[in-house]
Amino acid sequence: MGETLQPNQEALLRHKLDLLLRTGGLLLESLADTNRIMRNMKRTAAFLGLPEEHLHIHIQYDMLMVNLSDGEHSFSKFQRCEKHGVNMTAISAISKLSWRAIREDYSLDRYEKELEAIRTRRRNYSPWQVAIGAGFACGGFCIQFGCDWTAFLYASVAAILGFRLRAKCNEFGINHYMGIAIAAFVSTLLAWATTFLPASWTSTPLHPLLACALFIVPGVPLINFVDDMLDGYVQVGIVRAANTLMMIAAMSFGIAMFIKLGGIDCASLLAIPMTPHHAYWEYAIAAAISAMGFSMIFNIPRRLLWVVAVGGILAVCTRNFVNLGPSNGNIGLDMGLSLGSLAGATLVSIIAVKAVHWFHTPGHVLTIPSVIPMVPGVLMYRALVSLIEMNGVVGEVTGAAVYGISSALAILCISLGVAIPNIFARRYIAADRRRLLEQLIEERRRRGKFVDLGRL
Repeated sequence: MGETLQPNQEALLRHKLDLLLRTGGLLLESLADTNRIMRNMKRTAAFLGLPEEHLHIHIQYDMLMVNLSDGEHSFSKFQRCEKHGVNMTAISAISKLSWRAIREDYSLDRYEKELEAIRTRRRNYSPWQVAIGAGFACGGFCIQFGCDWTAFLYASVAAILGFRLRAKCNEFGINHYMGIAIAAFVSTLLAWATTFLPASWTSTPLHPLLACALFIVPGVPLINFVDDMLDGYVQVGIVRAANTLMMIAAMSFGIAMFIKLGGIDCASLLAIPMTPHHAYWEYAIAAAISAMGFSMIFNIPRRLLWVVAVGGILAVCTRNFVNLGPSNGNIGLDMGLSLGSLAGATLVSIIAVKAVHWFHTPGHVLTIPSVIPMVPGVLMYRALVSLIEMNGVVGEVTGAAVYGISSALAILCISLGVAIPNIFARRYIAADRRRLLEQLIEERRRRGKFVDLGRL
């Protein structure tokens, strides 16, 4: 075997395991779903010459473990992953690197150099660009549940400043959940301040109060939670769900705290009608703005912003057409939010199965930012605020349960719509890619590129 003739093969093997862990760790910290982490790590292991039949990979939310053993020899390494933040550019770059390395027969030094370049690469957008994108994304949410365009601006400005405050809290080392609560409190305060502006400027002055903090809603972890559960990674999925619930609870706490201190009637906020009556071109504009805004938070490549905008338009307009209808004074099929969310997410995901070959990027880089504008953040936080504000009145638990169940079903349908076409694509449509990988692995095995534990 070519590589086993070099001196100090045990150190070389541990270096390979370290590279494999660093690859998986970067994906985990970039909030890739567990199935993608596993696939990319196995492909990287094939490049590194680590036999899959002897390789064991264990993924947790904050820890990775790899073990290579054949019954007589065993080598294990661990890596802790503590910083989590969506980075679609890193996810896409690692996917491409793993394929490129095995096709072009990279050296270990070249692979390590390119992996480090991905890790240290500056984000595609400046902090203020991300804040502005996040702010307008919240404004787009506000349009989706009925505000006018003046209120859209109010919600956007409050969200921009709240987002920057949250970023500063993170920089100062303030507890993650406390930073969320502070940002939600201040965003709501700023949105409430806009109600003192001339009443003639907007017919929906209270809507910004519900939308100004929705940049906090963890859409990617929510979708990844359902994906992981469907793929059988139950432990990681449960941790993602718990973290998501804590973030939403922190957001709701910040909003509820302001409502209490400001003496605002919570019942009036919960009674705000959320059924929009806009033209579909307005839905489309708002969806495109929200999709691009969240894409900037997720750090997707600039070249894909317009693609995600189109995906957001397709997802939201399909959702609204299936959801809305004559019963609420709209044009559509009147089949409800859950079926509408499923239809919108499925349509985008089916298109993305083909589009990944057009734009040379993983499917989730296209689908997740496109469907995020459909996440029912307002319903989720209304459910928690309803629980916080309970006063023992009959029907309060029922109201909170209705909001909670409606949001949960919508999120489940969005996640199923994203996941199911990808599951079929991986099993059937991507058969040629799997065969190509197997051919490349077999070729590397014949050339002696795989580790032989028996000769260490």
